[in-house]
Amino acid sequence: MPDLTPLAESPLPEVAQRGAIRVVGSALMRAAYRIRVRGLENVPAAGGAVIVSNHVSFIDFLFVAVALPRLPHFVMHHAHWRIGALRWFFDLHHVIPIAPRKEDPAMMSEALDAIDRALAAGELVMIFPEGDMTRDGDLGPIRSGVERIVARRPVPVLPIALRGLWGSFFSHAGGTPPMKGKRPRRGRSPIEVVVGAPIAPDELDTARLVDSLRGLRGAPC
Repeated sequence: MPDLTPLAESPLPEVAQRGAIRVVGSALMRAAYRIRVRGLENVPAAGGAVIVSNHVSFIDFLFVAVALPRLPHFVMHHAHWRIGALRWFFDLHHVIPIAPRKEDPAMMSEALDAIDRALAAGELVMIFPEGDMTRDGDLGPIRSGVERIVARRPVPVLPIALRGLWGSFFSHAGGTPPMKGKRPRRGRSPIEVVVGAPIAPDELDTARLVDSLRGLRGAPC
């Protein structure tokens, strides 16, 4: 398992590296996409919160990292976290690897503990509650993990919708990416990151979460 201490407690060299990567990464992302962000006033200036978003493409987390004023911990399926060429990047940003309980109950338990530590330290944690990228552009079934996390650590849940990524090179539109013959869109595609109002922990349930995400996202996009 990687170092999963809160981001704010990192050594200064790590903080500086993340800051430099974020500046360069943000410039590259905005050069490639026309990114519009709405609802930033809903992001708490301090304190722990769980961020949830629809999951459309392999690079969704990059749009969230660019859009939000506070860098969250990202919860990622362990198979992606283990990609050798990217492990240094994930470990530097204290990405939390997770596995389904039936596949690796120990990793699931460690991930939940890491999430709880980050929230207790007043940090943001980002989760894609569908658990997988959409295959049809619509919102998939929402899993119960967010409710379990909030039951253990009562913090607000912040819904986010990513708009404009369905049909992109990194989505499942037209086939599983990367698909032979599939090419990136030409020009700077318009992407929206829409941040909704926080949901109080005592008001959270799956139906409320689905309604919030669907309302922010609108038609499949």
